[in-house]
Amino acid sequence: MKSITTMLGIILILTGIATLVYQGFTYTKHEQIAQIGDIQVTANTQKTVYFPPILGGVCFVAGIVLVVVGRKN
Repeated sequence: MKSITTMLGIILILTGIATLVYQGFTYTKHEQIAQIGDIQVTANTQKTVYFPPILGGVCFVAGIVLVVVGRKN
């Protein structure tokens, strides 16, 4: 049980750090706008997904708490 708690804590710490550093990601979506017979009209749109900094902070702190609790047991 001790190792599972510590490992989960380390994963949360790394996730929190990554969330604070990157703060989101962007991807391109290929959308079909219209199709008339054999003619297709398409568009590439960029979408961005943001991670709130509070999410990274909460993951980081929760990870530290889990590591400390795992080490005490």
